[in-house]
Amino acid sequence: MIELAHPWLFLLLPIPYLIWQFVPPLRVVSRAIRAPFFREMVEISGIEARDGAIVLKPARMQVLCLIVVWICLLAAIVKPQWVGEPVVKTEASRDIMLAIDLSGSMDYVDFPDDQGNMVSRFDAVQRVVDQFVAQRESDRIGLIVFGTRAFLQLPFTRDLATASKLVELMNVGMAGPQTALGDAIGLSIKSFESSEVDQKLLVLLTDGTDTASKMTPVNAAEIAKLNGVEIFTIGVGDPEASGEDRVDFAVLQTVADRTNGQFFTAEDESGLGQVYARIDEIAPGETRTQSWRPRESLVHWPLGLAMGFVLTLFLGQVIRLIKRSPTTRSKGGLHGNADRISGAVPRESVQ
Repeated sequence: MIELAHPWLFLLLPIPYLIWQFVPPLRVVSRAIRAPFFREMVEISGIEARDGAIVLKPARMQVLCLIVVWICLLAAIVKPQWVGEPVVKTEASRDIMLAIDLSGSMDYVDFPDDQGNMVSRFDAVQRVVDQFVAQRESDRIGLIVFGTRAFLQLPFTRDLATASKLVELMNVGMAGPQTALGDAIGLSIKSFESSEVDQKLLVLLTDGTDTASKMTPVNAAEIAKLNGVEIFTIGVGDPEASGEDRVDFAVLQTVADRTNGQFFTAEDESGLGQVYARIDEIAPGETRTQSWRPRESLVHWPLGLAMGFVLTLFLGQVIRLIKRSPTTRSKGGLHGNADRISGAVPRESVQ
């Protein structure tokens, strides 16, 4: 679709006609050269010499070209532009970091799947996390894996395909056999430093208690709160076990409470999926949408057309001057010379 930035400028269209109609012509007085035999030449040619004015009239082709040039110039001044279809850009309004526990206990086969069959905790978590990532169309997603140490596997991105692929490549024990819960929270806080969105969510899933962190999970949660990070904790596993196999629900509850988040427990794969859905309900994402139409200037087209007609006028003038040159007009004989000599009397030419 073509739009004009300044269509009101077309009101200037009749200005050349008004000037031609109401402004008086330019008057130029020219002097002629007298010849001794001027009268004889006039009598022979049959032309009567007299004072007068000559009104120079342009050829019809010149008038037509000038009209087209003026219209083209106006068409360029109004700034025509081609407006394309609307382009909608959706920006993420929240960043979600998923911190997944890959300690050795995640390999235990004690977690019921949707069919009631026992699968490893990691297999169930991997499937649910993959489904959760696939639904983050309006969010940026990040991944942290932790065991003995915490590692940033994926910085915040909207490339969901890459995020899903990295979830598939996770393996139990790849970050060490122990559980560095506090370090995982600290690493997520550092990752959020480059985030410019309002909603910053950390979803922390673990099946053990903190045994390898340099900073306690509660202290890390306090720092997270100061940085505007909400932590949603998910506990899987047996709270009655001992050592690395014991999951500390109390600590996970405290971490969530300190950051205005929430603590969940999951006893099977279906319940784990419901936990992730519940997190979406508690902290819904706000999508920021921008819409604009691409615009392409078309000014060069009328300007190019105007330049073409100007060149046509110039070539026409050159051809007319060539035809009126003395060499050409001398071929007209006596009458041609009489036409030039007839201007011997002073005349006033009007252009």
